[in-house]
Amino acid sequence: MHTATPPSINVKQLALLLGPIVALMAFVLMWFYYDSTFEVSVTVAVTVWVVLWWIFEPIPIPVTSLLPLSLLPLSGVLSANQVASAYGHPLVLLLLGGFLLATALESCGAHQRLAIAMVRIFGTHSPRRVVFGFMAASAVLSMWISNTATVIMLLPVAIATLKNMPDEKLAVPLLLGIAWGASIGGMGTPIGTPPNIVFMGIYEQNTGTSIAFGEWMMWTIPIVMVLLPLAGFWLTRHVKQASTMAVDLPRLGLWTTHERRVMVVFVITALAWITRQQPFGGWSGWVGVPYSNDAIVAFLAVVTLFVVPNGKSGEDAGGLLNWEQANRIPWGMLILFGAGISIATAFVSTGLSATLGEQLKHLSTLHLLLMMGSICLLVTFLTEVTSNTATTTLLMPILAAAAIGAQIDPLLFMVPAALSASCAFMLPVATPPNLIVFSSGHLSIERMVREGFAMNLMGVVIIATGVFWVFS
Repeated sequence: MHTATPPSINVKQLALLLGPIVALMAFVLMWFYYDSTFEVSVTVAVTVWVVLWWIFEPIPIPVTSLLPLSLLPLSGVLSANQVASAYGHPLVLLLLGGFLLATALESCGAHQRLAIAMVRIFGTHSPRRVVFGFMAASAVLSMWISNTATVIMLLPVAIATLKNMPDEKLAVPLLLGIAWGASIGGMGTPIGTPPNIVFMGIYEQNTGTSIAFGEWMMWTIPIVMVLLPLAGFWLTRHVKQASTMAVDLPRLGLWTTHERRVMVVFVITALAWITRQQPFGGWSGWVGVPYSNDAIVAFLAVVTLFVVPNGKSGEDAGGLLNWEQANRIPWGMLILFGAGISIATAFVSTGLSATLGEQLKHLSTLHLLLMMGSICLLVTFLTEVTSNTATTTLLMPILAAAAIGAQIDPLLFMVPAALSASCAFMLPVATPPNLIVFSSGHLSIERMVREGFAMNLMGVVIIATGVFWVFS
């Protein structure tokens, strides 16, 4: 006689139930055992609930991100205006504008021209040059468009390139180089990857100080310029450096009117972002518009994209961007950022940040560089198995409170965490770029883990020492 096998427990179904149950337990623990205020208890409960559902994803992450929007004002922790300000924060709007600008680049194909041009600049007469060229192209593009779109666009070109390469060992360095280049390049600009925007929003919420587009790039571009070639040399350390090979890259013909006009708008927008506050007060100071911000620049660029004709005739005529294209952006990410900022607002307004800061004062007994390295190590390996955006959204308010409690500039804790969230190089599930190149069939998980583990550690060292050098 066969016994019926009990149905296996689905992790997502279990998480769906545990989210509100654990949140209720956290509320009771905080209110009755720790004698916290009602507002603090609710904030902890909502945070626990949201984090559990972010990690295990029983429902989509953007839908989970609606919980703070409803529960925090419903319980009186935040006013409706405070929550609305979080979800409509200028940095959320900047990301919206960045998504739309990136969509215009992708829709006309200008991003592919930029990538191939960069590979040609590095040269196609040695394997290492080819790998470096693809990595540089991936990094530069992912500063402005999503790392997923960057890798999807470069992967077919890379696979076609491999067919002409004499060394079969080049597949792993080339494909991992594209994925890693996208992750590293995303650190370079505020819109390059979601954790950067999460950090900037929560930092402003905790300190009242905003970080300009160009200021962020001044901090991060040097780190990118060290980490990217280091990754390239690590990946190509066993590749034979033949000097007689030549690789044929796709030829795309002349630039179209559509591509040229989109590139003009893109370059002007990027320059406007970078020079808004620097040098010498930037153009916002020169023309007397102190209330300008990067989101305003982005929206003016987006309107321009819809207004300027694409130079085509007949049914294809229209603006440089149309609503059908624009509607494909990841709207859910905007809700996620709003959730992070609203939770950070609750941490500050309820006094939870101050309490955490008091509890974490003992951190000041450790050496600053050691603390920063520990944060980098934690975030790097945590984001191998969890969403980097959800991880940074959870950790940023805690790190801000810890730094303030230890009487340390919050930038020294928060910037390393934000950058390390982009340094998950080991597992296919860690980031979309890793998954995309793994799906090509040219990589094994064992090889990805072996190469990526060493790169994770290198990232920890470079980011911790780089941020320490910049801010201390």
